[in-house]
Amino acid sequence: MQSFITDTLDTILKTTQTFEEVEFILPSQRAGVFVKQALKNKIKTGFLPRISNIGDFIEEVSGINKADSVQLLFHFYSIYKKEEPKADPFDVFSSWAFTVIQDFNEIDQHLINAREIFVYLRDIHRLRKWSVSGTFQETELMKDHFAFMERLHKLYELFYEFLVDKNIGYQGVIYREAVKKIDDFIPTKTSKKYFFIGFNALNAAEELLFQKMLAAGNTEVYWDIDKAFYESNHQAGSFIRKYKTRWKHYQNNPIETIAEHFAATKNIQVIGASKNITQIKYAGEILSTFSNYNNTALVMADESLLPITLNSLPPKVDAVNITMGYPLKDVPTTSLLQIIFRLFLNQEKLQKKESQLFYYKDVIALLKHPSIYQLLYIEDENISDVLSEVIVESNSTFVSLEKIEKFFIQIPEKTKAVVLGLCKPYTNIDEFLSRVITLLLILKDTANELEKEYLYRFYTAFTQLQNLHDTFNYIQDLKTLQQFFKQLIQSESLSFQGEPLQGLQLMGVLETRVLDFENVIITSVNEGILPGNHQQTSFIPFDVKLEFGLPTYKEKDALFSYHFFRLLQRAKNIYILYNTEHDVFGSGEKSRFITQLEMMRNDIKEEIISPKIITTVTEEKEISKTEDVLERLKELAEKGISPSALTNYLYNPFSFYKQKVLKIKEFDDVEETVAANTMGTVVHDTLEALYKPFEGKFLTLSNVTMMQQKTKELIVFYFSKHFKNGDISTGKNRLIFEVANRFVINFLKQEKELLKDEANQLKIIATEQTLAAHIQVDGLDFPVKIHGQVDRIDQLNGVTRIIDYKTGKVESANLKVIDFEGVRELKFHKAIQVMLYAYLYTQNKQYDFSKPLEAGIFSFKNLRKGFLKMNFSSNYRTPDNNVTQERLEEFMSEIKEYIKEIYNPEFSFVEPTDLKY
Repeated sequence: MQSFITDTLDTILKTTQTFEEVEFILPSQRAGVFVKQALKNKIKTGFLPRISNIGDFIEEVSGINKADSVQLLFHFYSIYKKEEPKADPFDVFSSWAFTVIQDFNEIDQHLINAREIFVYLRDIHRLRKWSVSGTFQETELMKDHFAFMERLHKLYELFYEFLVDKNIGYQGVIYREAVKKIDDFIPTKTSKKYFFIGFNALNAAEELLFQKMLAAGNTEVYWDIDKAFYESNHQAGSFIRKYKTRWKHYQNNPIETIAEHFAATKNIQVIGASKNITQIKYAGEILSTFSNYNNTALVMADESLLPITLNSLPPKVDAVNITMGYPLKDVPTTSLLQIIFRLFLNQEKLQKKESQLFYYKDVIALLKHPSIYQLLYIEDENISDVLSEVIVESNSTFVSLEKIEKFFIQIPEKTKAVVLGLCKPYTNIDEFLSRVITLLLILKDTANELEKEYLYRFYTAFTQLQNLHDTFNYIQDLKTLQQFFKQLIQSESLSFQGEPLQGLQLMGVLETRVLDFENVIITSVNEGILPGNHQQTSFIPFDVKLEFGLPTYKEKDALFSYHFFRLLQRAKNIYILYNTEHDVFGSGEKSRFITQLEMMRNDIKEEIISPKIITTVTEEKEISKTEDVLERLKELAEKGISPSALTNYLYNPFSFYKQKVLKIKEFDDVEETVAANTMGTVVHDTLEALYKPFEGKFLTLSNVTMMQQKTKELIVFYFSKHFKNGDISTGKNRLIFEVANRFVINFLKQEKELLKDEANQLKIIATEQTLAAHIQVDGLDFPVKIHGQVDRIDQLNGVTRIIDYKTGKVESANLKVIDFEGVRELKFHKAIQVMLYAYLYTQNKQYDFSKPLEAGIFSFKNLRKGFLKMNFSSNYRTPDNNVTQERLEEFMSEIKEYIKEIYNPEFSFVEPTDLKY
């Protein structure tokens, strides 16, 4: 394939025999590598020309070095503080200063008269606040904004003068100074020959510099444009058509480098894919069909998909050259540094700085981060695992430094000093930065080659930040430092260095400038990505930009149009992929560039693809009953099955197997917010403590009044017992505490209302009584023990009541049972529990069924309904609440069937596929 580079070199070699005094100037440094390789294949002996990118050339002309954005920000704040009587604090300043510097940059790059545009902006704002009646009301915010716009020009002038004096600057300063010095620069380079290769969209400063160089007679410009775009009205050729019309040089000289490759026969496929992951995976499938990748480029319009892409390349791709940066925000070291910031910021936020306590999640996250975790091994045991278990066991929401230090005794001193040093109080930002830098140096000792690249990138960034802080001392708190860190990882990337001339080329759209490939795959060709959206962060409105000739989204669209179509000019096999889905990850609308391409050619193949869906039958989780399982079940029969265990089996036999056969407990975690079961336990224990002294006695109004006085004290006591080290004084836990307290208060109120009627006699028989009974099940040669703890047994006006407390909501319908064969349903599981309690009570007490017996629930979330009783009547108007001997026998015959099923080897433990929860 004849590329633009080889075409251009062939043209140059016709008139240039030696390259000793020749300089090639290219849009990017990467293109220079390909130019050198092409030249080596074309010339046998001799010097190579000097190869520069446009940035280096402009710096050479201007004599000013480019400064990075963070350094510029510190210098700008110094000037701003001197000029502004009421200067914003540094963290507020940094939130808008980057935008201002970007506006300054555009103004300088396009050689706009700064005074004119800032006066124009000032006048616009003055008009906005002008009023005929003079009644315009300015808020403080508006006053600040207007005052800021009034002084913007003064800030620009002072900043510009400062940078020029220091010989540093942002790109716009370098361009403006280069324009001022170009007339002095050209006479010193009369013996040199300059070739500008592969440019397209130029800013006003570049246009002027190019024209000056062309007028000097020792410069040639080689544009990369196809006839299809140049001679039509196509957006991709708009910039070069403008130069042809406006530049004096082209009034008498033609543009000789117009090629005609786009019209050639090509294999072009436009592929719509659902979701980003699908298009990236399909790109991998396309690559797997290629025999080699030496002339293949995978171009990513959305560079954030790089991590997914690297994991989707086919195994046969043995060499990849990544011509884009890997975002720092995706680097593992970033998460570690964010944890360190969060450790102290949460300490301040939760007001634990004075007591030097850390939020337990931050401590565990720090110690379990892979970079730290690997440093904490003592033989086969890891300190972070041991500490995590202790934190959970003690239910410590906050952890002290002293507690952490106890576990670090056997860790090597060097590691101990660094890791524990991270948690110690810091006196100033400089000390904090030193800690982070020391940590990065320690981590490099155990890091692999790739991790060392990450660490070195952060080491240089934090060292620079420390130097700037030492010089300026503008960062006064950790929150401001964290903001800087966020800005750094959002805008910076880790550059990859590979062999650019071998293997698959993985690149962004802008990196394709000047380069040509035979096989091109472009992903994410959607509106809003290629071209990008129209949002521009700027203090200069759109209409003002038009008035002064500053670039808007229109120029940006034209630029990306050029890059897209230029990439297709010489390619033979082109695969264009876009996302078809309308979601947060994209508009789902294919790019206008695809539509334009379809209108220009009639040989495009289009298809919509979707992932291959392999239907799999969901297999139920099933465990057969082996001899070992049956032996464990026999042990369970001796130990006893509780009503809750039985209902658990009825709901999910597989869960019953895990809990009762395998004895697997749920994973313990720190109970930061009071769990529902903890609140239930507190309410149960409080009621037991209140009613226990009255067992065997009739309850009186005065008894309940006395209980009411003890309620809050008991609630506090049982919360401290079951919610270890938990704080119930604030937040959600305070609300849960108040709810638990209200549950008990409302229940006692209801008891008082009952006892106000002197005809009511309430005798407390027992509270939290443990009952057990052995039953014989057909087919089993051993008895099965049923046991449970009844919350309360009392006698109201001669009727014995079996009572279960529920802090959740229970309806009367849950306790209405006509036919016991249907109680297996989930809604009747609470009825099973209270009926089993009734059975256990009657068996233990040899109950006389000539006396009435009732069983039911007090639901604290449905307390207005009072005592919810078992109801055996089909007529809702005439309930039947009496638990008779016949009903208990009928109920137990059904329960025995369930138990027989548990012990039947033919019935496996199967997890239902339609579980509600």
